[in-house]
Amino acid sequence: MTSRNQSENETLKINEMRNITFIIFFSIVLIIYSLINYYIFIRGWKAIPVDSAIRPFYRWGFLFLASSYIIARILERIWLSPVSDIFAWVGSFWLGFMFYFFLAVVFFDILRLLHLAFPVYPWFMPSDPAKFRFAVFVITCISVSLIMLAGFVNALSPRVKTINLSIQKNAGNRQELSVAMASDIHMGTLVGPRRTKKMANLINSLKPDMVVFAGDMVDEELAPVLRFDLGRELKRISAPLGVYAVTGNHEYIGGADKAKKYLEDHGVTMLNDTMLLIDSSFYLAGREDRTSTRFGHKKRKDLGELLNGADLNKPVIMLDHQPFGLSEVAQSGADLQISGHTHHGQLWPLNYLTRAIYEVSAGLKKIGKTWFYVSPGYGGWGPPVRTNSRPEVVLFRISFANSGS
Repeated sequence: MTSRNQSENETLKINEMRNITFIIFFSIVLIIYSLINYYIFIRGWKAIPVDSAIRPFYRWGFLFLASSYIIARILERIWLSPVSDIFAWVGSFWLGFMFYFFLAVVFFDILRLLHLAFPVYPWFMPSDPAKFRFAVFVITCISVSLIMLAGFVNALSPRVKTINLSIQKNAGNRQELSVAMASDIHMGTLVGPRRTKKMANLINSLKPDMVVFAGDMVDEELAPVLRFDLGRELKRISAPLGVYAVTGNHEYIGGADKAKKYLEDHGVTMLNDTMLLIDSSFYLAGREDRTSTRFGHKKRKDLGELLNGADLNKPVIMLDHQPFGLSEVAQSGADLQISGHTHHGQLWPLNYLTRAIYEVSAGLKKIGKTWFYVSPGYGGWGPPVRTNSRPEVVLFRISFANSGS
């Protein structure tokens, strides 16, 4: 009884710490979000003529758009419904509009500052600055809208990317292996039944030997996944050697234990800092996400612990959601690591930021004898828009050294 009480107390403490962490994180994000929106609003407000009939619509329309995402996050926790869906879609699109409006406003403010010292505004600037500001306002709104529309169409158009690799290790009687992979699906309100079904169909059409998911299958809260019964599409995915996944940061933000159980119940084998010998031919190892310490309050295994007992003469495929510490992985004996997380920035020009943060922001790279592949993902976080990469399902065609070599 004492042991049970201790376990319950530990669970309560973990949940309490996770809630505190989330509140602190959310508060910081909310402050930054509010300041950016205020900055955009003021610049737009000043660009609209004082006597314009647009001003009242702008004020209340901006308030609705800017508050929609916050309202959606609250409603999804207390009243999941078509109403919360509307706010989620409007608010998520606004995140993309907000980002590009912010870039535009910063750009024009820099021009304004430069113009104080050097005349940089074009010679065709009208004599009435108010008309010029309003024209820029209108052109900016149209331009950002077109960018968002193109990005939305792109986000709905996943491609299949085929990658041929050679691993010079003996895999028993198996000389080849086909692995279908997807990451960062973010199943939920925005990536619902239609897009999840399309993903399942794409994967099944490839007829892979094995399927792997490199984290962030669930977009934080599990409730929308349950509501739309998205797991039924996961159950349709089949492969002779199985379907496997690791956690991402979003599973941990929303509650990893619930997400893991749901995925396991729908045909996905979760690799929770575990390693399996598949078909007596190769190892598949899966790491818990790095955020397991912050949000799950448990330390993930280091590579030595994870690969302890493995025959490194056999091929080793590793799943790790976040592509950090690649040199360490290259020294561990792993032959291929598959990751996601970066989204390759998702919105241009954020890809330059992810390239600065990660050794591999997207694509394939070999370090020593180890291959690394980082996928920009199938779904997305925030705005349902991609402006610098296409969503993808990846098919790895892996050849091994001949059994007699």
